Amino acid sequence: MRSLFEPCQVDSITLASRIVMAPLTRNRAPGSLANARMGTYYRQRANPTTGAGLIVTEATAISHQGQGYADVPGIWSAEQVASWKQVTDAVHAEGGKIVMQLWHVGRVSHTSLQPGGAAPVAPSAITAQTKTVLLVDGQPKFEPVSAPRALDAAELPGIVQDYRRAAANAIAAGFDGVEVHAANGYLIDQFLRSSSNHRSDAYGGSIENRARFLQEVMQAIVAEIGGARTGIRISPVTPANGVSDDQPQPLFEHVARLLAPMDLAFVHVI
Repeated sequence: MRSLFEPCQVDSITLASRIVMAPLTRNRAPGSLANARMGTYYRQRANPTTGAGLIVTEATAISHQGQGYADVPGIWSAEQVASWKQVTDAVHAEGGKIVMQLWHVGRVSHTSLQPGGAAPVAPSAITAQTKTVLLVDGQPKFEPVSAPRALDAAELPGIVQDYRRAAANAIAAGFDGVEVHAANGYLIDQFLRSSSNHRSDAYGGSIENRARFLQEVMQAIVAEIGGARTGIRISPVTPANGVSDDQPQPLFEHVARLLAPMDLAFVHVI
Protein backbone atom coordinates (compact mmCIF):
# COMPACT_ATOMS: atom_id res chain seq x y z
CA MET A 1 0.00 0.00 0.00
CA ARG A 2 1.93 3.00 -1.28
CA SER A 3 -0.83 5.58 -1.19
CA LEU A 4 -4.28 6.03 0.26
CA PHE A 5 -5.26 7.72 -2.99
CA GLU A 6 -4.41 4.79 -5.26
CA PRO A 7 -7.21 2.63 -6.65
CA CYS A 8 -7.66 -0.84 -5.21
CA GLN A 9 -9.76 -3.93 -5.63
CA VAL A 10 -12.02 -5.16 -2.81
CA ASP A 11 -12.82 -8.52 -4.34
CA SER A 12 -15.42 -7.73 -7.02
CA ILE A 13 -15.64 -4.02 -6.11
CA THR A 14 -13.17 -1.67 -7.81
CA LEU A 15 -12.45 1.42 -5.69
CA ALA A 16 -10.92 4.69 -6.86
CA SER A 17 -9.04 5.08 -3.56
CA ARG A 18 -8.36 3.22 -0.31
CA ILE A 19 -10.41 5.68 1.75
CA VAL A 20 -13.58 4.22 3.25
CA MET A 21 -16.37 6.23 4.85
CA ALA A 22 -17.53 4.34 7.93
CA PRO A 23 -21.26 3.91 8.72
CA LEU A 24 -22.76 6.86 10.56
CA THR A 25 -26.27 6.58 12.02
CA ARG A 26 -28.14 9.80 11.15
CA ASN A 27 -31.80 9.42 12.23
CA ARG A 28 -32.93 11.25 9.08
CA ALA A 29 -35.23 8.70 7.46
CA PRO A 30 -38.84 9.26 8.54
CA GLY A 31 -41.04 6.27 7.82
CA SER A 32 -37.88 4.11 7.47
CA LEU A 33 -37.54 5.33 3.87
CA ALA A 34 -34.52 6.82 2.13
CA ASN A 35 -35.17 10.30 0.74
CA ALA A 36 -33.78 12.97 -1.57
CA ARG A 37 -31.76 14.65 1.19
CA MET A 38 -30.02 11.34 1.85
CA GLY A 39 -29.22 11.14 -1.85
CA THR A 40 -27.57 14.55 -1.62
CA TYR A 41 -25.69 13.63 1.57
CA TYR A 42 -24.13 10.51 0.07
CA ARG A 43 -23.50 12.07 -3.34
CA GLN A 44 -21.48 14.85 -1.68
CA ARG A 45 -19.18 12.21 -0.19
CA ALA A 46 -18.89 9.98 -3.25
CA ASN A 47 -16.62 11.87 -5.65
CA PRO A 48 -13.57 9.61 -6.03
CA THR A 49 -11.20 12.59 -6.16
CA THR A 50 -12.43 14.48 -3.09
CA GLY A 51 -14.42 11.88 -1.15
CA ALA A 52 -14.36 8.21 -0.22
CA GLY A 53 -13.47 5.33 -2.50
CA LEU A 54 -16.10 3.29 -0.68
CA ILE A 55 -19.08 4.46 1.37
CA VAL A 56 -20.73 2.27 3.99
CA THR A 57 -24.27 3.52 4.65
CA GLU A 58 -25.80 4.33 7.95
CA ALA A 59 -27.02 1.17 9.69
CA THR A 60 -30.21 -0.06 8.02
CA ALA A 61 -32.76 -2.32 9.69
CA ILE A 62 -33.39 -5.71 8.11
CA SER A 63 -36.91 -5.84 9.57
CA HIS A 64 -39.32 -3.80 11.66
CA GLN A 65 -38.24 -5.93 14.64
CA GLY A 66 -34.64 -4.96 13.90
CA GLN A 67 -35.23 -1.23 14.49
CA GLY A 68 -33.91 0.38 17.63
CA TYR A 69 -33.73 4.13 17.03
CA ALA A 70 -36.13 6.76 15.74
CA ASP A 71 -36.13 7.56 12.01
CA VAL A 72 -33.56 5.02 10.88
CA PRO A 73 -33.98 3.50 7.40
CA GLY A 74 -35.00 -0.05 6.53
CA ILE A 75 -34.57 -2.50 3.68
CA TRP A 76 -37.33 -5.08 4.20
CA SER A 77 -40.02 -3.74 1.81
CA ALA A 78 -40.37 -3.01 -1.89
CA GLU A 79 -41.07 0.64 -1.05
CA GLN A 80 -37.78 0.87 0.83
CA VAL A 81 -35.88 -0.74 -2.03
CA ALA A 82 -37.32 1.84 -4.43
CA SER A 83 -36.47 4.72 -2.06
CA TRP A 84 -32.82 3.67 -1.83
CA LYS A 85 -32.34 3.72 -5.62
CA GLN A 86 -32.11 7.52 -5.57
CA VAL A 87 -29.13 7.15 -3.19
CA THR A 88 -27.25 4.50 -5.15
CA ASP A 89 -27.93 6.33 -8.43
CA ALA A 90 -26.53 9.56 -6.94
CA VAL A 91 -23.37 7.85 -5.66
CA HIS A 92 -22.74 5.99 -8.91
CA ALA A 93 -23.29 9.19 -10.92
CA GLU A 94 -20.28 10.61 -9.06
CA GLY A 95 -18.20 7.51 -9.78
CA GLY A 96 -18.39 6.25 -6.21
CA LYS A 97 -19.15 2.85 -4.70
CA ILE A 98 -21.51 2.17 -1.81
CA VAL A 99 -22.43 -0.81 0.36
CA MET A 100 -25.35 -1.04 2.78
CA GLN A 101 -24.81 -1.91 6.44
CA LEU A 102 -27.40 -4.51 7.50
CA TRP A 103 -28.62 -4.13 11.08
CA HIS A 104 -30.72 -5.89 13.68
CA VAL A 105 -30.38 -4.15 17.05
CA GLY A 106 -31.75 -7.01 19.16
CA ARG A 107 -32.25 -5.80 22.72
CA VAL A 108 -31.08 -2.22 22.00
CA SER A 109 -34.60 -1.00 21.27
CA HIS A 110 -37.77 0.32 22.84
CA THR A 111 -41.33 -1.02 22.80
CA SER A 112 -42.50 2.16 21.01
CA LEU A 113 -40.29 1.20 18.03
CA GLN A 114 -41.33 -2.46 17.86
CA PRO A 115 -44.22 -4.00 15.89
CA GLY A 116 -47.36 -3.86 18.03
CA GLY A 117 -45.44 -2.36 20.95
CA ALA A 118 -43.81 -5.74 21.64
CA ALA A 119 -40.70 -6.25 23.74
CA PRO A 120 -37.39 -6.19 21.87
CA VAL A 121 -35.77 -9.56 21.27
CA ALA A 122 -32.41 -10.88 22.45
CA PRO A 123 -30.50 -14.13 22.97
CA SER A 124 -31.42 -13.93 26.67
CA ALA A 125 -33.85 -11.77 28.64
CA ILE A 126 -31.15 -9.42 29.93
CA THR A 127 -31.75 -5.68 29.64
CA ALA A 128 -28.94 -3.70 28.02
CA GLN A 129 -27.42 -0.97 30.14
CA THR A 130 -27.75 1.68 27.48
CA LYS A 131 -30.14 4.21 25.95
CA THR A 132 -31.72 4.76 22.57
CA VAL A 133 -33.05 7.77 20.68
CA LEU A 134 -36.81 8.35 20.47
CA LEU A 135 -38.79 11.25 19.03
CA VAL A 136 -40.99 12.96 21.63
CA ASP A 137 -43.14 15.83 20.29
CA GLY A 138 -40.86 15.93 17.27
CA GLN A 139 -37.69 16.28 19.34
CA PRO A 140 -34.99 13.63 19.89
CA LYS A 141 -34.86 12.25 23.41
CA PHE A 142 -32.53 9.66 24.95
CA GLU A 143 -34.45 6.97 26.83
CA PRO A 144 -33.39 3.69 28.50
CA VAL A 145 -34.02 0.67 26.29
CA SER A 146 -36.91 -1.67 27.11
CA ALA A 147 -36.51 -5.07 28.75
CA PRO A 148 -36.18 -7.75 26.03
CA ARG A 149 -37.59 -11.24 25.74
CA ALA A 150 -35.41 -14.22 24.88
CA LEU A 151 -35.76 -15.54 21.34
CA ASP A 152 -37.00 -19.08 20.93
CA ALA A 153 -34.67 -21.22 18.83
CA ALA A 154 -37.52 -21.78 16.37
CA GLU A 155 -37.55 -18.03 15.61
CA LEU A 156 -33.91 -17.85 14.55
CA PRO A 157 -34.25 -19.30 11.03
CA GLY A 158 -36.77 -16.55 10.29
CA ILE A 159 -34.32 -13.85 11.36
CA VAL A 160 -31.58 -15.47 9.26
CA GLN A 161 -33.96 -15.26 6.31
CA ASP A 162 -34.60 -11.59 7.14
CA TYR A 163 -30.85 -11.00 6.71
CA ARG A 164 -30.81 -12.95 3.44
CA ARG A 165 -33.80 -11.01 2.08
CA ALA A 166 -32.25 -7.70 3.16
CA ALA A 167 -29.03 -8.52 1.30
CA ALA A 168 -31.01 -9.39 -1.84
CA ASN A 169 -33.01 -6.18 -1.47
CA ALA A 170 -29.82 -4.12 -1.13
CA ILE A 171 -28.50 -5.50 -4.41
CA ALA A 172 -31.91 -4.85 -6.03
CA ALA A 173 -31.66 -1.24 -4.82
CA GLY A 174 -28.37 -0.82 -6.67
CA PHE A 175 -25.83 -1.27 -3.89
CA ASP A 176 -22.39 -2.65 -4.71
CA GLY A 177 -22.53 -4.95 -1.71
CA VAL A 178 -23.40 -5.17 1.98
CA GLU A 179 -21.69 -4.97 5.34
CA VAL A 180 -23.23 -7.12 8.08
CA HIS A 181 -23.29 -5.26 11.40
CA ALA A 182 -22.02 -7.85 13.88
CA ALA A 183 -20.47 -5.31 16.26
CA ASN A 184 -21.24 -2.81 19.04
CA GLY A 185 -23.57 -4.93 21.14
CA TYR A 186 -26.34 -5.41 18.58
CA LEU A 187 -28.10 -8.72 17.93
CA ILE A 188 -25.29 -10.78 16.37
CA ASP A 189 -22.79 -9.44 18.91
CA GLN A 190 -25.27 -10.21 21.71
CA PHE A 191 -25.24 -13.86 20.66
CA LEU A 192 -21.43 -13.89 20.58
CA ARG A 193 -20.82 -12.43 24.04
CA SER A 194 -20.93 -14.34 27.31
CA SER A 195 -22.41 -11.34 29.17
CA SER A 196 -25.52 -11.16 26.97
CA ASN A 197 -25.93 -14.81 25.95
CA HIS A 198 -26.95 -17.10 28.81
CA ARG A 199 -28.67 -19.69 26.62
CA SER A 200 -28.38 -23.41 27.28
CA ASP A 201 -29.36 -24.62 23.79
CA ALA A 202 -27.36 -24.96 20.57
CA TYR A 203 -26.92 -21.15 20.43
CA GLY A 204 -25.42 -20.65 23.89
CA GLY A 205 -22.72 -21.85 26.25
CA SER A 206 -19.60 -22.75 24.28
CA ILE A 207 -17.86 -20.36 21.89
CA GLU A 208 -18.88 -22.61 19.01
CA ASN A 209 -22.53 -22.41 20.01
CA ARG A 210 -22.52 -18.66 20.61
CA ALA A 211 -21.01 -18.11 17.14
CA ARG A 212 -23.60 -20.35 15.45
CA PHE A 213 -26.08 -17.54 14.72
CA LEU A 214 -23.35 -15.38 13.12
CA GLN A 215 -22.27 -18.34 11.00
CA GLU A 216 -25.82 -19.03 9.81
CA VAL A 217 -26.45 -15.38 8.96
CA MET A 218 -23.22 -15.06 6.97
CA GLN A 219 -23.73 -18.35 5.15
CA ALA A 220 -27.23 -17.28 4.09
CA ILE A 221 -26.06 -13.90 2.80
CA VAL A 222 -23.06 -15.33 0.96
CA ALA A 223 -25.30 -17.95 -0.64
CA GLU A 224 -27.65 -15.16 -1.77
CA ILE A 225 -25.28 -12.48 -3.11
CA GLY A 226 -21.79 -14.04 -2.97
CA GLY A 227 -18.84 -13.45 -0.67
CA ALA A 228 -17.33 -11.02 -3.18
CA ARG A 229 -20.10 -8.53 -2.35
CA THR A 230 -20.27 -9.22 1.40
CA GLY A 231 -18.35 -7.64 4.28
CA ILE A 232 -18.73 -7.76 8.04
CA ARG A 233 -18.12 -5.39 10.93
CA ILE A 234 -16.91 -6.82 14.27
CA SER A 235 -15.74 -5.23 17.52
CA PRO A 236 -13.74 -7.79 19.51
CA VAL A 237 -12.98 -5.63 22.55
CA THR A 238 -15.58 -2.85 22.36
CA PRO A 239 -17.95 -2.77 25.39
CA ALA A 240 -20.66 -0.91 23.48
CA ASN A 241 -24.28 -1.21 24.63
CA GLY A 242 -23.34 -3.20 27.70
CA VAL A 243 -21.71 -6.28 26.15
CA SER A 244 -18.52 -7.98 27.27
CA ASP A 245 -16.94 -11.41 27.07
CA ASP A 246 -14.85 -13.52 29.41
CA GLN A 247 -12.55 -14.71 26.63
CA PRO A 248 -12.58 -12.36 23.64
CA GLN A 249 -9.33 -13.69 22.15
CA PRO A 250 -10.45 -17.31 21.58
CA LEU A 251 -13.96 -16.12 20.69
CA PHE A 252 -12.84 -13.93 17.83
CA GLU A 253 -10.15 -16.34 16.71
CA HIS A 254 -13.02 -18.79 16.24
CA VAL A 255 -15.05 -16.13 14.40
CA ALA A 256 -12.10 -15.53 12.06
CA ARG A 257 -11.85 -19.26 11.33
CA LEU A 258 -15.58 -19.37 10.55
CA LEU A 259 -15.38 -16.42 8.19
CA ALA A 260 -12.21 -17.43 6.30
CA PRO A 261 -13.81 -20.05 3.99
CA MET A 262 -16.54 -17.59 2.99
CA ASP A 263 -14.08 -15.47 0.93
CA LEU A 264 -15.61 -12.19 2.11
CA ALA A 265 -14.82 -8.92 0.37
CA PHE A 266 -13.64 -7.30 3.62
CA VAL A 267 -13.65 -7.47 7.41
CA HIS A 268 -14.17 -4.13 9.20
CA VAL A 269 -12.68 -4.29 12.71
CA ILE A 270 -13.36 -1.72 15.42
